[in-house]
Amino acid sequence: MPELSALTALAQLRAIRDGAAQRITTVRHCHLAPRPMVFIPLRLAGETAAPLAAMVGTDPDHPRLLVVPQPRNRDLRFAFAAGLAEVLLPYVEGFGKTTETVEKKGGEPYERCLDAPQILVPNRSAAAFVALLGRSTRFRRADGPYPVHPSVPLLGRWLTYFADRSQQPGSSLLLVATEALSMHWATGQSGLEDANLAAQLGWIAPPPGMSGRRAAEEAEDPLLWPPAGPTTDPGFDNEVLGPAVRAYEEAPTDRAVERVTQALRTQLEPTWRLMWRAARLLRELPEGRRVKDRWETDRGSFTRFAERIAEGGPPQARRDGAVGAAARLAGLERARASYDVQRAYDDPLVMAEYRLTGEAFSGTVTGADPEHTEGEGRSRKLRPLITVRTEDPVRLAVGTTVGSPDRRGHAAEIVEIADDEITLKITKGMGRGKTPAPGAVPEPGERVSYTSLTDDFQSSAALPDPERTPWTHGGPPEEYVPSDDDAQEEWS
Repeated sequence: MPELSALTALAQLRAIRDGAAQRITTVRHCHLAPRPMVFIPLRLAGETAAPLAAMVGTDPDHPRLLVVPQPRNRDLRFAFAAGLAEVLLPYVEGFGKTTETVEKKGGEPYERCLDAPQILVPNRSAAAFVALLGRSTRFRRADGPYPVHPSVPLLGRWLTYFADRSQQPGSSLLLVATEALSMHWATGQSGLEDANLAAQLGWIAPPPGMSGRRAAEEAEDPLLWPPAGPTTDPGFDNEVLGPAVRAYEEAPTDRAVERVTQALRTQLEPTWRLMWRAARLLRELPEGRRVKDRWETDRGSFTRFAERIAEGGPPQARRDGAVGAAARLAGLERARASYDVQRAYDDPLVMAEYRLTGEAFSGTVTGADPEHTEGEGRSRKLRPLITVRTEDPVRLAVGTTVGSPDRRGHAAEIVEIADDEITLKITKGMGRGKTPAPGAVPEPGERVSYTSLTDDFQSSAALPDPERTPWTHGGPPEEYVPSDDDAQEEWS
């Protein structure tokens, strides 16, 4: 669980005082597709990857319900997977049919899909179930022992891909509803309690005439609001589901299947309504400027994986080799640093956190020398100076390079700190002329912000080729070759 910031803690206290959730951002920091695919899975208690049911679809008024009347029956489980593939694969593959040519600076142009799919799940446990279901299906085969429908292993590869992307900071291909809401609202309950989608939405958007606290309390009643999955309520399992499944075992008739289906529908429909309510609330927020850039990265990733499948590439390995794991970890760390900076640059409320820690400051320009230069003769360079008065606690040293969220490509260096005034030397973002471009240098009286947070390009870590993995790290990884044993992997 991420560390609670000072401003978020204050917002939580206000939520408790006012009985309603508090906004902690001014913009939306995630992409929300016009037509997302909502996926609400349920699993069998005690078997972490054995599917029980799922409600899935892109139309709020017409969900599709998939049910496994006896989750311990292997054939029924894979019939469920084939049914899910029937819904999910056409949606995903439809985005790969239209592409655009992207001109790469200093390289060959490449093709990128015009858009990408987006899957919405209720909570992080549901995202983990997506990963488990992908692992349990992507190695299956349409021939040999334990054959399955050809769509099942393809479904597993896509589910694994989406689950992997959900760990990438800033990615919106697989969006977790509770986490997306927590990013934008602070409720009057703990982070653990925010994992309950019904309680969280009770704080954010309570029914008319009801406080957020009261709505959240009602949401804790599993009879009114069943758990959002993938685990069902124990009382429901014992009193309703168990007898229905046993009746199916004794007589697997259409009537018995319908009994199980109706029981599970009562557990999924409330969450289905909550998911679309969460999507509407998020959609009402204005999108941050850099959300589009991150979605372009998602589109590029989706395009590359779609090409890998079209070219007949193998399924994802069961586990990363030493070099692959190190590269993945380094990539996640770079993505996290970049994502934090982008959110701060897009949102004054997020930037306020860094102002409190002294990593950023905001103030008013009290003086400017736009024609100040350094050097002599041909080495003379334009280096405008500005003075900013601030009340923020600045903890940056002289010589620190800072950027400004108000001006893209703008950079400056701290020259002097004297009490509440900071002198800055502008080093980038002035244009190529002998005088600064209009608006490049802040003018006296203008309100500005500066921070040491920068989203500069970071090169990848220097790692050996996988074939040169040292013996201390397991040596070169063996190439994956599908075998009949893969079809016998347990659903756990």
